[in-house]
Amino acid sequence: MQNTTWQARVRYWFDNVMGRGAGALIGLLSLASLAFITLFALVVTLFGLWPESDKGPQPQSFLDTLWGNLIHVMDSGAIGNDSGWGFRAVMFLVTLGGLSLVASLIGIISSAFDSKIAELRKGKSRVLESDHTLILGWNPQIFEIVKELCLANESRRRAAIVVLADVDKIEMEDALRAKVPQSGRGGGRTRIICRSGDPMDLTDLELGSPHAARSIIVLATEGSSDPDSEVIKTTLALTNNPRRSSKPFHIVGEIQSASNLEAARLVGRGEAHFVLAGDVISRIMVQTSRQSGLSVVYTELLDFGGDEIYFSHQPTLSGKSYLEAQLSFRNSVVMGLVREGSVQLNPAPDTVLLENDSLIVIAEDDSTVKLGTPGQADLAVISKAVALEQAPERTLILGFNAELPTILHELSQYVTAGSSVHVVADVEDTAWPELETYPNLSVTFEQSDTTHRATLERLEPHLFDHIMVLAYKDTLEIQQADARTLITLLHLRDIGDLSGVDMNVISEMLDNRNRELAEITKADDFIVGNTLISLMLSQVSENVQLAEVFAYLFSAQGAEIYLRPFELYLNPGSSSSFYSVVEAAAARGETALGYRRVADAFNSKAAYGVKVNPDKLEALSFQAGDKVIVLSEG
Repeated sequence: MQNTTWQARVRYWFDNVMGRGAGALIGLLSLASLAFITLFALVVTLFGLWPESDKGPQPQSFLDTLWGNLIHVMDSGAIGNDSGWGFRAVMFLVTLGGLSLVASLIGIISSAFDSKIAELRKGKSRVLESDHTLILGWNPQIFEIVKELCLANESRRRAAIVVLADVDKIEMEDALRAKVPQSGRGGGRTRIICRSGDPMDLTDLELGSPHAARSIIVLATEGSSDPDSEVIKTTLALTNNPRRSSKPFHIVGEIQSASNLEAARLVGRGEAHFVLAGDVISRIMVQTSRQSGLSVVYTELLDFGGDEIYFSHQPTLSGKSYLEAQLSFRNSVVMGLVREGSVQLNPAPDTVLLENDSLIVIAEDDSTVKLGTPGQADLAVISKAVALEQAPERTLILGFNAELPTILHELSQYVTAGSSVHVVADVEDTAWPELETYPNLSVTFEQSDTTHRATLERLEPHLFDHIMVLAYKDTLEIQQADARTLITLLHLRDIGDLSGVDMNVISEMLDNRNRELAEITKADDFIVGNTLISLMLSQVSENVQLAEVFAYLFSAQGAEIYLRPFELYLNPGSSSSFYSVVEAAAARGETALGYRRVADAFNSKAAYGVKVNPDKLEALSFQAGDKVIVLSEG
């Protein structure tokens, strides 16, 4: 075995000390300073190099000399008061050494301080919050989610949102500061705290204090090649964390592919609720293509800015019918009930309420959900008109993305036999999906550029009953895809004006900011899918009961939202309150939620004509083209 010299051992020890960081360096420098001043104190004492006065040398104790050396090390100006050339020479050396030691000490402390600030700016410290909303992951949806959560937290005295993502902390803070107002009205304020770390890593996950969070929203990283895997792995890290508390988590996440939904539910272990984004957007796209204004209704119900969905227990209504409950609220709309934990939207009007039932209501705030004197309907103005029998429909789809098969599947469940769809998109033949045979629906494809005017004129779009413009979101960047959508809409608008036909055009926008630009095209409606999903995630994170309501509302089975001609509910030319509309809808087995004015269909300041939860005593009169918003089985 090779012998190790003492010099090597000292060097090894010194290397280890130096590698321990600023604290060890400061300690080592302090020891060196103590040894330095002690050495020169011994020199002064042993050689009698005392300071001199008029009476000659002035001997000092060793401790006084030690203290004087310390003062010279810390303050170079102290040498000006020294006397006696021997003493001055020694103190000069002490001062020179002190300058080097103090400079080194200041440099080390400054460097350690800068390093600590840099570390804090990296967002690697654990947050000490509780009852907060934790967002894991980062993508463009986060801005809408944070904005909605800030609105939801306005009534909370102390609220916090913690964002943990594998993104630079400063970048996240700058982006949120630029796009999200942090201050709420009414004196409320939501603190937004960012931390940088991998949500799928158990160690980094602890930075966000997930075990103390009120709710957790899981997002996939922007640009991820497999977003569903990220959401599932992050959920797994939460539910199977060995350090987790016994308290159940409240997790909300987004899944893109239906094939991954079962795996996500398995790792969620009943503590996670997932929104199947592709299916939801496809259903909304299909439903809205057949009834303009529906996306505005959904946005109104999903955001925290206007009327929202609440749950209200009203024991005094026990024994009353569902219709009587609807007529018992002036400033709230009853849309269903919860019985034994199960959601029922639009139950039969004669359904008798039980003592433990809770009502599902739409209201401006939970404080406005108040019972009043039951309103009276004017039976004389209620229409006896019958809806026309549904005829086969022709639908034109311009554009392409991965949700096309789901859109066609959903559309086949709404149309009658003999209906057809013609899909035109600028993609290769090999990109077309292998489609199943749809009941009631025949599908044809054509490869062509949907932004070319000649192509659109050849298709004669004014002859179709419905037109859907899909975004090329799988192959183009967001702004490029929206630009192609805008060009297509502009051409369609001009073709419609020249032909004198009011075409029913529904378009899909990816960036909500582009919706204002698209309004000049006068399309009937715009679907901003990511925004709607963000709103849904925000709502469910605040109230887990809403998960079942939305699952019911956005499924093809059960009650859905429809906008139907007012002539089916009130006689043309009549004037009455919304109580009469509620009564008329109940006679058709429906639940009235509001109305839409055709005159304001393109007016963003008037919510595009949509009014959900109107004052039921307000006198109403409708004109041709106005619609009543109802919940109906079909």
